[in-house]
Amino acid sequence: MNRREALGAIAAAGVAGNAAAAAPKQGPLKVSVFSKHLQWAEWEEMAAVAKQVGFDGIDLTVRAGGHVEPARVQADLPKVASIVRKAGLELPMITAGIVDAESPHAEAILETAAGLGIPHYRWGGFRFEAKGPLPAQLEALQPKVAKLEALNRKYKIGAMYHTHSGPNQVGAAFWDLWLLLKDHDPSLVGVNFDVGHATIEGGLGDWVTSFRLLAPFTRGTAVKDFRWEKDPQGRWKVRWCPIGEGMVDFPRYFNMLKESGFQGPLQIHYEYDEMGGADAGKRQLTITRQEVIGLLGKDLAEVRRHLAGAGLA
Repeated sequence: MNRREALGAIAAAGVAGNAAAAAPKQGPLKVSVFSKHLQWAEWEEMAAVAKQVGFDGIDLTVRAGGHVEPARVQADLPKVASIVRKAGLELPMITAGIVDAESPHAEAILETAAGLGIPHYRWGGFRFEAKGPLPAQLEALQPKVAKLEALNRKYKIGAMYHTHSGPNQVGAAFWDLWLLLKDHDPSLVGVNFDVGHATIEGGLGDWVTSFRLLAPFTRGTAVKDFRWEKDPQGRWKVRWCPIGEGMVDFPRYFNMLKESGFQGPLQIHYEYDEMGGADAGKRQLTITRQEVIGLLGKDLAEVRRHLAGAGLA
């Protein structure tokens, strides 16, 4: 090796070292509770319960009927953020009723959240018309994505499109969401990958392909479990259930999160009937608060067990 080659090798090693140092290190994933399931508690109790159960943070509802009403976001979100953080919890995201940049109070929500250091928010709600060509419908949604991306860039906050299952849901097939997002900045308009809904839509293995497709855009993930059951009329229906009692392959999913370098936020959703109304965000419960708290802790422990198994705890 001559002098020029040696200097080149040293320089290349230095660039590689700097790149490795600059790459974010994947640490333990922190777990948040979706505050929809604590809608029965006022702000202080909500934070206290989340801390008591052992969560790291809260995914706060900032939408109609949520813990913060959109019309009062500038007055109330700073108060709730202070309460949550004083309880020793993080506020990595909010769930807002934002479909696009024209949604009511969208700019006020983003400006306030960003000003409080909240890095992410959940968005979504695009739907296909039952009739008409799908490519044209997707093309018509592109300007909405671009406008929201521009608004997020203005306030330096990231949107995460939540993937649901069901007819006419944009994002239920996953390829449609990839087509919408592929030319945009995933730090500004990304994905909140719901592995429960993904398994409903592609239980045998397509959910794996779907995650592989959307992994570069995935900035958040929601976890919950389900199984198929027949209703009294003999029709197959989704039955939400506690983590580990259903069909979601959590060991495989968390290992895929590990391999993808996912950083979070991770949220647990509790949508099964045993939650006594907390599953649906009710303010009046049909079971005791202590029973709800026990169920919150049971699922959290199961998620942490799977995270540990994947080396993410």
